[in-house]
Amino acid sequence: MNPSFDRPLRIAVLLNSYRSPFINDIRDSYIRSIGAVSPDAVLSFYRPAEKADDLPYPAAYDLIVIGGGNVDARAKHPWILRVQEFILDVVKNHPGKKIVGICWGHQTISLLFGAELVDIELPEMGVTEAKLTPAGRRFFGRPHGNGVLLLQQHHRREVGIAPRGFSPLLAGNQSFLSHNGTVLTFQGHPEKDAQCAKLRIHDASRWFGVGLDDQAALAEFKKSMEKEHDGAEVWSRVLEWAREKHPALAAHEVHL
Repeated sequence: MNPSFDRPLRIAVLLNSYRSPFINDIRDSYIRSIGAVSPDAVLSFYRPAEKADDLPYPAAYDLIVIGGGNVDARAKHPWILRVQEFILDVVKNHPGKKIVGICWGHQTISLLFGAELVDIELPEMGVTEAKLTPAGRRFFGRPHGNGVLLLQQHHRREVGIAPRGFSPLLAGNQSFLSHNGTVLTFQGHPEKDAQCAKLRIHDASRWFGVGLDDQAALAEFKKSMEKEHDGAEVWSRVLEWAREKHPALAAHEVHL
């Protein structure tokens, strides 16, 4: 273990859902999922979509999580622009600070570094698998054997063109790691368990045309959300990565 981390990790989580009735449930899912692999981690939550300038002071944290959201990442709402400015400021003025983007955060970070975001014909909902790239196998310590990650998904947009200065860890632009090793993103949700995923079961209606009274069809979506997934493994590796030092940052900058 890095000797500078003989204390619990300090983690800031940005909850980017606008007027969501489930915001506290989303917060609790982070507490459950991270607490399961690191009970002593200290989590602080911020709600920039609801409170102007509710953003963390980067130097106070070891890891900053740019969480999921319920608004198109391409939108120009003032709070979205503030979050974008915050991310760019951390990258530029706090070198070495670890950032992880999840779902909306993955898409937002990708956009900031030259990616293209596209609408997908068939949204993803429930636990799905994504193939590890060679870089992903190295990052997750899976040189042989199982070459996929299983994660909860809940999205109808995806990264179509990869961002500059990043390597893909999962096929299909589902995960990226910056070349300098300090920015990590996932389209999937390692923080979501079935309990949290089912809160958005109503999206089966507007995304797939399933009637909310069609219990058989809804049961199939719920079954998908109840599948085993690799969220715990992902968080374990993310927190290990958050403790790692990257001395050669200057040689591999993330270009703004």
